Amino acid sequence: MKNTGLELELAQLQNVYDLITEFLVKYSFQLLGALIIFLLGLWLAAKVANTVGRQLEKHNVDVTLATFVTHLVRILIIIMIAIVALGKLGISVTPMVAAIGAASLGAGLAIQGMLSNYAAGVTIIVTRPFIVGNTITVKGTTGLVKDIRLGLTILTNEEGEQISIPNKHIIGEILHNSFANKLVETHFNIDYKADPQQAIAIAQAVLGSHPSVDANSPSQVGINGFNSTGIDIGVRYWVPTASYFQDKYQINLQIWQGLQQAGIQIPCPARDIRITERQED
Repeated sequence: MKNTGLELELAQLQNVYDLITEFLVKYSFQLLGALIIFLLGLWLAAKVANTVGRQLEKHNVDVTLATFVTHLVRILIIIMIAIVALGKLGISVTPMVAAIGAASLGAGLAIQGMLSNYAAGVTIIVTRPFIVGNTITVKGTTGLVKDIRLGLTILTNEEGEQISIPNKHIIGEILHNSFANKLVETHFNIDYKADPQQAIAIAQAVLGSHPSVDANSPSQVGINGFNSTGIDIGVRYWVPTASYFQDKYQINLQIWQGLQQAGIQIPCPARDIRITERQED
């Protein structure tokens, strides 16, 4: 019984050996040809991708877009060469292409959000509505652009927080781009007995002497309105987004100190309360 089992195993191994030998003898040239075609395809893909990359760099195309295009070109060439190599082995690629198409449809439906982010990222890179270093506001979120990727845009604020916004939420929305600076809008009241021109001059002097206030975007100071407390003075100026609150607080302090030195009072809301005695009958 033991000899019979051993002979059976040897016979099975011999059959496998014969099948492998027959396959190699019959398809050795096809395998060698397919391997050579595939290796040449890899070399060609790298060569073409590098050439495309150099041309994009020569025309100052954004680095992110250039990397995406070169990788896409390399993958497409490799896929085409793989189809040719499989055809060399006598393998029909038609059923495979149909299966890949069906799988791609299902995968596309599953990752349509990701694909829409990538499509929006390409649109941002090509149209360049903003670049790294700009200050943008999208859906109430403001920050300094730190990085632009195919799937998302990364912002940062003065606190050092990192804000990631999917690109599909940027394209098609109202986008505010104030470049490297951010607008400060503030106002204060002065007494009706005070000279508004003097208060305006004090604020303008503070803004003109502060190093962070953008000189290329003229500051605006004037009478914003009138209320029951006093004359409302409005102030508008631009400072770097990276130091927005720090600069705003410093300028507010300097304006207040200037008003105090000039004897201009900032009135406080006041109420007159009268207490009347109730006369008893």
